[in-house]
Amino acid sequence: MPISTTSAVRRLTAMAMVAYFGFSLRKGAVTAFSFATFAGRATGTRASSTLASSSSPLKPAFARRSQCEAPGYNFALSSTLAVESMDVEHPAFEVIQKDFVSEYGAATTLYRHKKSGAELLSVSNDDENKVFGITFRTPPEDSTGVPHILEHSVLCGSRKYKTKDPFVQLLQGSLQTFLNAFTYPDRTCYVVASQNEKDFYNLVNVYTDAVFHPRAINDPMVHAQEGWHLELENKEDPLTYKGVVYNEMKGVYSSPDSLLNRASQRSIFPDTTYGVDSGGDPKVIPDLSFEQFAAFHGKFYHPSNSRIYFCGDDDVYKRLELMDEYLSEFDALPEAKPASVVPWQKKVYTEPKREQYPYPIGADQPETHMVMVNWLMNDEPFTAFEELTIGIMDRLLMGTTSSILRKTLTESGLGESIVGGGLSDELLQATFSVGLKGVKPEDVPKVEQLIYDTLDKVVEEGFEEDDIASSMNTVEFQLREFNTGSFPKGLSFMLGAMTKWLYDESPTEALKFEKPLAELKAKIEESGSQVFQDMIKKYIVNNTHRTTVELVPSTSLEAEETKEEQDRLAQIKAGLSDSELEEIIEKTKKLKELQAAEDTPEERATIPALELKDLKRETTEYPIAVSENENGSGVTVLRHELASTSGIAYGALAVDLSNLAVDDIPLLPLFTRVMMETGAGPYDQVALSRQIGIHTGGISVSTLTTAVHPNGSDESTVVDGNHLQTKLMVRGKATSDKTDKLFEFMKLILTEANLDSKTRVIEILKEQKSRAESTIRGSGHAAANMRMKARYRVGGYIDEMMSGISQLETIKKLLKQAEEDWPSLLARLENMRNVILDTDYCRDGMILDVTGDAGVLESVQPAINEFLTSLPGKSDGKKLPNFYTEEHPWVPRLKELMAELAPIEDEGFVVPTQVSYVGKGGLVFEEGDKVTGAAQVVARFLRTGYLWDHVRVMGGAYGGFCTFSPYSGFFSFLSYRDPNLAKTIDVYDAAADAVLTAAEQLKDDPDALAQAIIGTIGDMDGALSPDQKGFTAMQRWLINESAEHRQSYREQILDTKPEDFKAFGERLKSLKKPSVAVISSQGSFEKAAEQGKEMKLKTVL
Repeated sequence: MPISTTSAVRRLTAMAMVAYFGFSLRKGAVTAFSFATFAGRATGTRASSTLASSSSPLKPAFARRSQCEAPGYNFALSSTLAVESMDVEHPAFEVIQKDFVSEYGAATTLYRHKKSGAELLSVSNDDENKVFGITFRTPPEDSTGVPHILEHSVLCGSRKYKTKDPFVQLLQGSLQTFLNAFTYPDRTCYVVASQNEKDFYNLVNVYTDAVFHPRAINDPMVHAQEGWHLELENKEDPLTYKGVVYNEMKGVYSSPDSLLNRASQRSIFPDTTYGVDSGGDPKVIPDLSFEQFAAFHGKFYHPSNSRIYFCGDDDVYKRLELMDEYLSEFDALPEAKPASVVPWQKKVYTEPKREQYPYPIGADQPETHMVMVNWLMNDEPFTAFEELTIGIMDRLLMGTTSSILRKTLTESGLGESIVGGGLSDELLQATFSVGLKGVKPEDVPKVEQLIYDTLDKVVEEGFEEDDIASSMNTVEFQLREFNTGSFPKGLSFMLGAMTKWLYDESPTEALKFEKPLAELKAKIEESGSQVFQDMIKKYIVNNTHRTTVELVPSTSLEAEETKEEQDRLAQIKAGLSDSELEEIIEKTKKLKELQAAEDTPEERATIPALELKDLKRETTEYPIAVSENENGSGVTVLRHELASTSGIAYGALAVDLSNLAVDDIPLLPLFTRVMMETGAGPYDQVALSRQIGIHTGGISVSTLTTAVHPNGSDESTVVDGNHLQTKLMVRGKATSDKTDKLFEFMKLILTEANLDSKTRVIEILKEQKSRAESTIRGSGHAAANMRMKARYRVGGYIDEMMSGISQLETIKKLLKQAEEDWPSLLARLENMRNVILDTDYCRDGMILDVTGDAGVLESVQPAINEFLTSLPGKSDGKKLPNFYTEEHPWVPRLKELMAELAPIEDEGFVVPTQVSYVGKGGLVFEEGDKVTGAAQVVARFLRTGYLWDHVRVMGGAYGGFCTFSPYSGFFSFLSYRDPNLAKTIDVYDAAADAVLTAAEQLKDDPDALAQAIIGTIGDMDGALSPDQKGFTAMQRWLINESAEHRQSYREQILDTKPEDFKAFGERLKSLKKPSVAVISSQGSFEKAAEQGKEMKLKTVL
């Protein structure tokens, strides 16, 4: 995983794939998806993310290529091979359509399997990150969550693959770059990806057998485990509901934002499948019977209702041959497709509707409302031109902080932050939603009116020319660059195709943008803004199929819902006879026994697996050339020459922060946002945003802090963490002919950002407060882990100050200061910039990092020379400390604060929620201890084995996992949307014994050991985009990590032995300085205290 996020764990639920769900401009959220690992991937051999952090990743903004076409990634085969791949035939398939998507160099052929009726889209290109997907149209009729529960369940064993959870076996021992499944309101997708062909086809086989022949439809225990069941161990105990999806959705329904979004979708679709919750409403999930569950599979999981997808550089005939093996035993089912058709919701409202619902808040929280206005935009298909135009329209209204509707609402002072986000167009019909949260009750009507007035104004006055130019250039570059990061390009391609294919239209038409883009450019040339004004008037302003959903705060809702569930269960129990109670007790016992049972060697042998010999032993290295004091500038320039970056230059300027006062560290998240969102130099906020959109591929400002290896130190030992690099990062990208403009804006933002923007700063702080509260409530495991890490190393404490629970307290104080004493806050911000850009010191700490191909690097050199000359500071100024030999100047004060504010103790943070996020951590290695790569294998083995089984499968949590840093020796256990608290801590406490037992078992099970090793290597070898490769090389250089050490660490992983498990287990058993951090409800903490798990409590929300 790149080390450009605040914490590795923040990626556990960051769900990076969601950023690319859909193609081009499409926006929309999946209902739910299976919890795989979400632990991310290591780009270095020692899980580099554990050393460094950054307050925010590069923002996804894009640009144009001046007067000529913007470049696109050419991941096509040669034209001859592309044509050949389109002409591949197979006797079991008929060809429906051939198409070459020139925009992405993709040769596509759409086949239909003659016997089963299944459709298969074959996409050929030279992308080694091969992707397979199978999608079923699965519109539910109610909110029992049956498609979501089935999505979880089909991966729990099948006809050919006999283990109780093949999904986990694949996680444990595959080189997969993507392995998951997800449920939309009208479809269910199963997707795998791998760069290794043998591994890829192993994954394809397991997933295909799983969807067509799952154990789940014949075994009620799977439905009970993954969906819901009544649990009772003793007659005198109260009945409880358990189930993975049940608890997952209780967590979802604890989130006010989720409640608002779900209520809004229901309101706008009163007559179709989109009006129910495919993920499942916890109050309705227990109404789903096993028979209904199995029948849903029988109705929708037939090949005639499937859409099968391949993409990559593998052989087309092999794809068809493999699929025929599975499909040939099915006969076509003509009624399958008609039975799954998603009907259109007609615009039936002749006047707007209003709905109101409660949402849970803590007793000390302000009783503010949430309000969102929603439109159903179309009740007949859009043309490709309309789709593109509406996407650009959405960007003009909502796409950036300077977009008119978003900016007007934000600046109104009527609420804390935006909700809705504008256009959602990934389903059959598009919707548009926008509103505010943190609204005073009396201001709710004002919010609505402001939305209507702003839209009326746009219809009347239109958009400015440079606003349109900026949005057009941004979107066009986004389409052409097609930069999906480490997310498989083929999956993004598939999800885009599905937006048409799912509704029985051509899958490739959704991927073509040249024609509608040219048409839109011509329209703009002809009539300017009018095309967008007409769209807004037709689909929004004059559209009466509109709803307003308001959420009203309730301090008692959490308790009411808990009591409602308890009363329902008590009523059920009261109506049961003794024999029926005994039956539930017996089923509970049987389920636990099945969950605890180990798969037999014969069952495990059915899962196809790689062998160690299939792995490459060499670490992947990325090019880096270091030029110190380039041109006598005092600045170090790093260059990364890649084979091709399609004419794009990626740049990052790092500026040292070590002279800042420690008390200013918590202000850095605010400082970096202010730099980007208040204007700079001659440009106000709006003008700067537009100029960046017109001339560059996007610019962002963030921070990066990382512990480093001291010079001469043993890289395999735990570091004290007192040697740090702390940088302000200004990152961006542009086509090579626009690099001069990129550097010009980077410098302007760095040196002349308009810090004196009281109104905007207050808006930013309100947004940050709302965001932090949502994060703590919805991703409590990340907050818990960050809190624990803060107790052991200064780097962890810095992360907590900037992104953790304590940052929320800082935001509240800063908001009060901004409102009541702006001059004092402004003085702090201005002083921070003055210190960072101190003339005597700043050049010494500057690093310019540039990634491009040979042609790009050559063409941008004049711009680099000019940029280095223009930067602030003296080229021969004073020297900063050598952070590889000297302790960072922040360390003494940080240690004082850690002792006072982050002592090693058990803490509980109270929020209104129906689930818990349980963390426990400590040091398995201490300073000076030697750590080998084998430790990474053991940690991963725990995460995908013992913790998966005991926290998720048996405990019913949505996720259970662990993190380990070989740099600090810190190890943590974490759970996600967990129905338990005390029991989960007991599971953690028994983990060491589980490792020791595994150590003995692995002596006689070399295959299981090999799978653990393979999975660990797979985590390290994820696919990276060009900018990620360059930034990874820069980070490796910055932490002072050698290629020799990375190679040694990889070899240690490959050579892991059972004895390494024993050694790690013994260390885990004597975990040093253990402590707990939990996010949960007051009631759960009280129950845990009764069970002997007492913590120091603090109410957060």
